[in-house]
Amino acid sequence: MENRRAPLSPDPAAGLFVGTLSGTSVDGIDAALVRFGSQPELMATHSLPFPAKLKDELLALCVPGENEIDRLGRADVTLGRLFAQAVNELLAKAGVPAKDVGAIGSHGQTIRHRPGFDPAFTLQIGDPNVIAAETGIAVVADFRRKDVALGGQGAPLVPAFHEAIFRSRDKDRVVVNIGGIANLTALPANPADPILGFDTGPGNTLLDGWARRVLNAPLDRDGALAARGRVVPELSRAFLAEPYFAKPAPKSTGPEHFSMPWLGRHLAALSTAPGDADVQATLVALTAYSITDAIKALPSLVQPDVFICGGGAHNAALMRALRGGLPGCRVDVTDALGVAGDWVEALAFAWLARQRVLGLPGNCPQVTGAKHAAVLGGVFFPG
Repeated sequence: MENRRAPLSPDPAAGLFVGTLSGTSVDGIDAALVRFGSQPELMATHSLPFPAKLKDELLALCVPGENEIDRLGRADVTLGRLFAQAVNELLAKAGVPAKDVGAIGSHGQTIRHRPGFDPAFTLQIGDPNVIAAETGIAVVADFRRKDVALGGQGAPLVPAFHEAIFRSRDKDRVVVNIGGIANLTALPANPADPILGFDTGPGNTLLDGWARRVLNAPLDRDGALAARGRVVPELSRAFLAEPYFAKPAPKSTGPEHFSMPWLGRHLAALSTAPGDADVQATLVALTAYSITDAIKALPSLVQPDVFICGGGAHNAALMRALRGGLPGCRVDVTDALGVAGDWVEALAFAWLARQRVLGLPGNCPQVTGAKHAAVLGGVFFPG
């Protein structure tokens, strides 16, 4: 007899869902157990760091290289097993049996995002068949490609979730997620005004890449290296001449574009090699300026409150630069709104899984450029 569970909790509108992802920072898996009612309630969280070897393999897959098919296939299954492990450990921590979970929303690991190619494509790995088989829970995955098939960028997808939980009728707001790539969602207070959203450019990807190179560390903790340096004007001008920043929305990008080779080309063109701390300070300025400049250019928003989530919120040097670049605006973290900034994206993919289960759209066409709103993701059963 086939052992197949329905991908629904007894009450999908108010049930338990798990959201998982490994972001563009490629540092590990975040998993969140969420109960949905009038507002999503974060019940439990769990993080599972990537083994160093796997992290190196994933970073290598994010840029063109040799023997990609074999490397991709191995990483796809390995990641699927790790996602399943993260979910099983999360549920054990929470004391929740698998049968009580409606579905897992698994974003996977983006290894290539090419919305500007002809044909456009985006690719995430972390086999959902493996996750379903090893957890006994239905998995909703492959969220982005339906949007791309409809002519959209496939990113960012979180603005629909941001609108659902962060929009205020009293004050214009902007939510900025700073992962490997930074993206923003503009939430006008006037309900007649549409939301906007796009990738602003690099978030942590270059900062972390430079820290790995010069500190042999996964990141520049608290922005300490950047705080010791000074912005290099020649390098900053070269960074900001990047054509992506001048492109109109809808737009999205990835670490395959803002990569260490991209940084290396800019450094090689300098007349004098800057110090390590000065490079990091200039990279902080790049991330901060690309975000603040994008916010200042948003139509219809007047001195919005700006709320930061994602790993970049822990970088003190970056937060100082953001506040300095937005005088007159409140710049805070989403924790101030009752939503832990480290878990906003995992919450979002639990929400997207619920949208799929309920047959509701998960994208915002005005954000991604898709022809119309669509139900996102495929469902993968455990049996």
